[in-house]
Amino acid sequence: MQDTAQEFEDSAPGSVTDRAAPGPHGPVDVRVYAPEGAPVSALVWAHGGGFVHGDLDMPESHAVAGALQRAGHLVVAVGYRLAADGTRWPVPSDDVLAAWRWGRDLAAAAGVSAARTFLGGASAGGNLVAGAVLRLLEAGEQVPAGVVLAYPTLHAVPPAASPAAVRALATLPPGEERWEAPAVRAMYEGYVGGALDGAPAAVTPGTAPLEGFPPALVLVSEADGLRGSAEEFTARLVAAGVPVTCVLERGTRHGHLNRDEQGARASLRRVDTWLRAAPALAGPAV
Repeated sequence: MQDTAQEFEDSAPGSVTDRAAPGPHGPVDVRVYAPEGAPVSALVWAHGGGFVHGDLDMPESHAVAGALQRAGHLVVAVGYRLAADGTRWPVPSDDVLAAWRWGRDLAAAAGVSAARTFLGGASAGGNLVAGAVLRLLEAGEQVPAGVVLAYPTLHAVPPAASPAAVRALATLPPGEERWEAPAVRAMYEGYVGGALDGAPAAVTPGTAPLEGFPPALVLVSEADGLRGSAEEFTARLVAAGVPVTCVLERGTRHGHLNRDEQGARASLRRVDTWLRAAPALAGPAV
């Protein structure tokens, strides 16, 4: 990939098309980024936004998808319904699952094998993606070849921050979001529409059994109150025998893929490299 700010520009060879995937709550908005030539891989991608913000035009969706398109990947960005105005779990999760199934079929039609078809998301989108994988496993369906999780939130009660994370958070300017425990819990309660007691495992994937989870790339922002969630999830993947690559992106804060900065461009190159190599992590192609 280019080592320039052009990774965040709008123009790209190939095509960008707004489509709709059928879902249980009505059509799900998706945006398809098709590269020139045969795709290297396919990625269904979900933006973040605390379950209540975000859209297909935000950099974390549009710029990320465009950068990967320019690198040769077919990307399906998901405009899932937000947890607001009466919309709650499982609607956003159902939308991501519907987009995954639709994107998987689109990838197959474009000549991309199942061994090169991936699912990924950032922040709350990472939660929705991890939760979707757990739901696929529970239903006995085929899971993605691999999963990309960028600074995900996976616990309603954030794990204790490491000393290094505490030091990094101390560098944030006043007023910068630190994702402290009460705010995180309130975010999850808004997602489910009430108390978290008895919530399905897919709501808080960081506390669920992870056997059978596909290979994962976990990108961690350095100054991020949610950093402990990503790091603990990584440790649990390792304990479950899942191939996982975890990268701490130095000099970044939560949501760094939403900003055209050095850390974001480095992370995009890591995603490109990992998508190209990931099939080898899961064994022979199918």
